[in-house]
Amino acid sequence: MRPRFMTRAGLLRAIDSERLEEAIRQAERRTSGEIRVSVSRFFWGDVRRVAERAFARLGMTATRDRNGVLFFIVPSRRRFVVLGDEGIHAKVGQEFWERVAAAVSEHLHNGDFTLGLEQGILTVSEQLALHFPFDRATDANELSDQVDFGGGSKPR
Repeated sequence: MRPRFMTRAGLLRAIDSERLEEAIRQAERRTSGEIRVSVSRFFWGDVRRVAERAFARLGMTATRDRNGVLFFIVPSRRRFVVLGDEGIHAKVGQEFWERVAAAVSEHLHNGDFTLGLEQGILTVSEQLALHFPFDRATDANELSDQVDFGGGSKPR
């Protein structure tokens, strides 16, 4: 029997994509930064490596200010990675990403994936707004706000 998160239907039950997309839209109204969520099916291997490939596949480095942030989650393994591009990382440093991980982690380990990701999006958006404030004259939504369900593939 396959784990319930192995199917797309299982992932959709575990993750409320509409709530997450609304959280992203709200966050991006305050910043020129870009936030994405990628949800992966079960796989064996290094979650961070697959997250890095998803970061590239989703064009996260294509933002003008290199201020994209990806939340990559594997619900079946209760594992996630938060990756920030070089522009935002230079402003906030490694300690910030550890705080984001702590904000997300407790909810994920309790099985509330959506609330955990919402917490992470809120935490990230505060720093993005501080360092990369929204400017109506120049800001454009550079990346899709849709939750990506194509995040999983076997590591090579």
